[in-house]
Amino acid sequence: MTARTLMILGTHSNAGKSILVTALCRIFAQEGYRVAPFKAQNMALNAGVTPDGHEIGRATIAQAEAAGVPPHVDMNPILLKPEGHRRSQVVLNGRPYTHITAENWLNLKQFLWTQVTAALDRLRQRFDLVIMEGAGSPAEINLKDGDIVNMRVARYARSPVLLVGDIDRGGVFAALAGTMLLLEPEERALVKGFVINKFRGDPSLLGDGLQMLRERAYNVPTLGVIPWLPDIGVAAEDSVALDDPPRSPVDPEASVDIAVIRLPRTSNFDDFDPLAAEPGVQVRFVDRPAALGRPAAVILPGSKMTLDDLAWLRETGLDRQVVELARQGTAVVGICGGYQLLGRSLNDPDGVESPPGTRAEGLGLLPVETVFAGDKRTVQVQAVLQASEGFLADLQGSPIQGYEIHMGRSQLLDRAAWPLCRIGAEADGHPDGAVTTGGRIWGTYLHGIFDNDAFRHAWLTSLGWQGAGRRFDREQAYNRLADHVRAHLDMDAVHRIVWT
Repeated sequence: MTARTLMILGTHSNAGKSILVTALCRIFAQEGYRVAPFKAQNMALNAGVTPDGHEIGRATIAQAEAAGVPPHVDMNPILLKPEGHRRSQVVLNGRPYTHITAENWLNLKQFLWTQVTAALDRLRQRFDLVIMEGAGSPAEINLKDGDIVNMRVARYARSPVLLVGDIDRGGVFAALAGTMLLLEPEERALVKGFVINKFRGDPSLLGDGLQMLRERAYNVPTLGVIPWLPDIGVAAEDSVALDDPPRSPVDPEASVDIAVIRLPRTSNFDDFDPLAAEPGVQVRFVDRPAALGRPAAVILPGSKMTLDDLAWLRETGLDRQVVELARQGTAVVGICGGYQLLGRSLNDPDGVESPPGTRAEGLGLLPVETVFAGDKRTVQVQAVLQASEGFLADLQGSPIQGYEIHMGRSQLLDRAAWPLCRIGAEADGHPDGAVTTGGRIWGTYLHGIFDNDAFRHAWLTSLGWQGAGRRFDREQAYNRLADHVRAHLDMDAVHRIVWT
């Protein structure tokens, strides 16, 4: 039996489509349905790894987790990873496929459409319900000829659609009505309801707006007004989510202040959700020297284009600030691309990220040399902590989990540092990361390392944190999100739309 479908589209990027899909996956799973997410094409640097080693969007992985099923490459067959200069890497069916520019993108889309439909067809054979997500807006009339992710998917699946608008941005009624106006008649017929998202304040302020919207927008009803939910704790699709107000408030009551450098091509920024979820811990994303201040710790996150982001650090002067803070005793951490940046040198002999033969000096805080290789390592890993420096003293030999997604290979150059951990079995495993004497400065390729509770708590304690600590449980975050959406969305109407 072929699965039913429901498609979630938005009036624009960051309207809340991904989060709503996540909530609906959890709600339908709680009701006993076998449900799966699907996004034909993601454009994001926030990527993760499936159990069988395929690379897909982190938001899709979160949706699969909310649905209670293993993430699979069929859920996100196309991932575009922007590299700057109007160029993106195309990850097709979980593997790097090619690079595209705005000029040659349309030529490739017809082939990619066959991959989209094949993946969706396979997925619908394995589940009761597939909740599909669009990208950006379905009403970009200049781009509709090349659409492979919005209304073309809904039409292929003959799927009902919910259209989401973000009231926090303002102009939500115009956005919803305007989107409907620009759709073709057969596309408008698929839209069964509106959802107004990120509402703050008194619902009475909406007055007769919802009825007036229905009268002016082809009689489509509004099925819910979902209030703003702070600190969701669920992976967002891309870094535009970092601009949301809850991500960057200054909390004078926080006992530990952590500054994450917001690189232009930051990836996997949800690595730091477990830190931000701890009481008394503030995580700030910083992109200019004046905002850095004197934090307890600085983290350099993952990067899609490490050498370009290194040049940006130099241009802004943040590189000098980070080095000076390290000299003064501030803890400094690098994750994946950030780990590479902390090393002494970065070499690109084959032109993976830059012209062949490019070599650049890193920040020099770790005795590490990185060489970029043409093969990307994408794998979920089990590791054992090896270093016993500083906060790691009582953790040596402890297991940790994470995932790798990178093209560079890094090695320690001398005994001024020790590997952070060993990945895999003793016979065929390999060391990862580096830790300096005292454990103040360290780096690793492991995304998700802060999901490990004992590791996270030990590191925070070394920064002066005195919290009791809590178990970071994404399952609780999914349940909280589902409860929130269920309370404000007409689920009876959603069920009628899906099943009749």
